[in-house]
Order: sequence, then C-alpha cells, then structure tokens
Amino acid sequence: MLGIEDPWIWGVYILCILSTLLCVIYGIVNWNRGSELEAQEILEEAAWESKEEEMEEKELGL
Repeated sequence: MLGIEDPWIWGVYILCILSTLLCVIYGIVNWNRGSELEAQEILEEAAWESKEEEMEEKELGL
C-alpha cells in the first residue's frame, strides 16, 4: 500500500500521527492552566517594584 512494504515504516508513521494527537489533546486540556494565580503574581510584582524604587530613592538620597 502506497509503495511502503516495510511494517517498521508503517509503525513510524502511525507513531508520528499518534504523538501529534497526544500533543494536541494535552494542549487542549492544559490550555489555561496556571492563569488562576496570574492576578496575584502581578500584584506581588507591583509591590516588589514599588519597594525596590523606595530603596533606590533612599540610596540616592532623594
């Protein structure tokens, strides 16, 4: 069939297709995972930056 007589080559093609499907399914399942903490992380980074700016102002004597 299709000029490919070796079963190992067919196995490689099937494994490539199955691995692609697995990657697509994994991506769909984990699409937005981890975004629940994003707002909290942004607030923590903003607080950290404001503290860093205060420390730099104290160092420079402003």
